[in-house]
Amino acid sequence: MASWPVGALAQTTTTVPDSAVALSAVTVRAIAPERFLAGQKIQRIDSTTLLQFRFSTITDLLTYNTPLAFKSYGPGQLATVSFRGTSANHTAVLWNGININQPNLGQTDFSTVPVAGFDKLAVQYGSGASAIGSDAVGGSILLGSQADWQTRLGVTVGQQLASFRNNQTQLGLRYSSAPGANWQVSGRTYLYRSQLNNDYPYREFRNYFVDQATTAQRGLVQDVYVRHRNGQQLSVNAWLTDNDLILSPQDAIARERTRTQSARLLTTYAAGATTVRLGWIRDVLDYAKSDFTRPDHTETDRFIGRVEREFRLWPGLTGAAVNLRTGGEWSHYRTRTDGYGGQLITENRQDLYALLRLQTARWLVSANVRQAFVTRFNPPLTPSLGAEYKLLMQGSTTLTAKASVGRSYRVPTLNERYWIELGDPNLKPESGVNLEGGLSLVSALSPTLNLTTDLTAYHNRVDNWVLWNPTTDYHVENLQLVVARGGELAGTLRYAQSGWQAGLRVGYALTRTSQERAYDSYARDVIGKQLPYVPVHTGTLNAWVQRGRSRLSVQMQTSSRRYITADNTQYFQGVLLANVLAETQVRVAKAAFRVQGQVNNLFDALVISVRRNALPGRNFAINVLFTLPSNNL
Repeated sequence: MASWPVGALAQTTTTVPDSAVALSAVTVRAIAPERFLAGQKIQRIDSTTLLQFRFSTITDLLTYNTPLAFKSYGPGQLATVSFRGTSANHTAVLWNGININQPNLGQTDFSTVPVAGFDKLAVQYGSGASAIGSDAVGGSILLGSQADWQTRLGVTVGQQLASFRNNQTQLGLRYSSAPGANWQVSGRTYLYRSQLNNDYPYREFRNYFVDQATTAQRGLVQDVYVRHRNGQQLSVNAWLTDNDLILSPQDAIARERTRTQSARLLTTYAAGATTVRLGWIRDVLDYAKSDFTRPDHTETDRFIGRVEREFRLWPGLTGAAVNLRTGGEWSHYRTRTDGYGGQLITENRQDLYALLRLQTARWLVSANVRQAFVTRFNPPLTPSLGAEYKLLMQGSTTLTAKASVGRSYRVPTLNERYWIELGDPNLKPESGVNLEGGLSLVSALSPTLNLTTDLTAYHNRVDNWVLWNPTTDYHVENLQLVVARGGELAGTLRYAQSGWQAGLRVGYALTRTSQERAYDSYARDVIGKQLPYVPVHTGTLNAWVQRGRSRLSVQMQTSSRRYITADNTQYFQGVLLANVLAETQVRVAKAAFRVQGQVNNLFDALVISVRRNALPGRNFAINVLFTLPSNNL
């Protein structure tokens, strides 16, 4: 969580001249895997957007700012992603470089990830297995923290009051010791609490049932950085979460409770070009129906170690920089769950990788290779090759061509292998090949107007796709060959002059994803059909106008019909969602108050969840953020 400076509403980027930005900002810097994924689309979420969505989870932020398709059961309930037509198991979620997908399920519940808990957020599209590892088949979400060595003491307190008796409280501290000594310390503490009562005044919305569910979320993010003037640095990152969800709480028979708790601890030591990381993650899941006194219990521990070193090759080479990063990672898994018969399951995983990066004035090339070793598995070798070339470099205009090809893999989840009777320990790892290419344009059309556009096409083929087969009472099998192909177009236009700022950001995605192999008579009916819950067309629009410290924003997202059966005979209608956000900042002495008012689902659209229950209609929220910046103390 950043301690935001007074007036921080915009971010200075390479696409907008400094003179066009009236307000200061927190700089969003590159996350490590990005440096070695040339040729692939990477979308970095700027600090302005992070600030606007700081009282939301990343589900809402990504819904209105990316072409990702989310399946959400409702406010505070399970939210999973379909990334470029793949399933929820095909997206890697990295926290400071460590994959935090829950290993039993193989996915992340995005409703439990708060936007304000992190300084950096980026979206990496397409296969990133060579640089990231398992799960990065459709894409990756990169969450990061960073030290602030300039802020002596910053305090941030936030409160949200929303419709349906929903509320949220945030408290953040950012601090650092005085510079000049041999050692300097920087830290950040962020606590958050959300209570989603979802006390709807209605039980039906346009003839669809609206299911009440309550969610209580608690969390702590703690980051500490210590550095020596000779360049050595030690960091400790901790993230604790507690998410308690109760469906139909007033029905003693049908009610369900899912409580998930996670403890994540990461220690990183960097000296020169060598980095050593040690981590521990514990995921606990308790599920009960009707009687909450004896829930089904799952507890999984991961112990992680990683060592890597980066080399500068041929330092005397004129006009070019060549970097090689080599490393290895070891993970040990221990899990015990009632669904596996209560037995202790252990597993070891190792990765060896080499990442090569070449950069010149016009070229950026990466060539990577990774080999994973998993207990009782033989994951494929996953190389990748990507390149970017600046076709045009004229004045303030740059046109870049990009292309990449790479293999991917996914180790089946622990549930898929060890669930009693239905799992199969002999499953094969999924294996894919991803190709993509595109063009990117950055141009200053005038001293006050800037344009950024990006066009990408891709083709992703995934074999041995794991399926809980309905024709065999949902036994798990490697049955499907799935091909996802499509394209994405995004553009941003920014204007700034005489204290005014305005902008328009639009995005469109075409996603065709289908099963291409028949394994029985049932499957022949679904060959070539769009996979369920993946819309073919999605679009986003964000428009804003700003004067001084006041800003008005409109956020829109639309999607075409979503099929809910594999043969595409049943579907949910397409939908258009729109939010309006008005915000202003008032300074009182050394402190600043930011007030945000938002209207969600402005048009009162009917949105059907994956359980065929309607999500709530138009609703409102008021957010107040108090900031006491350090530099004035």
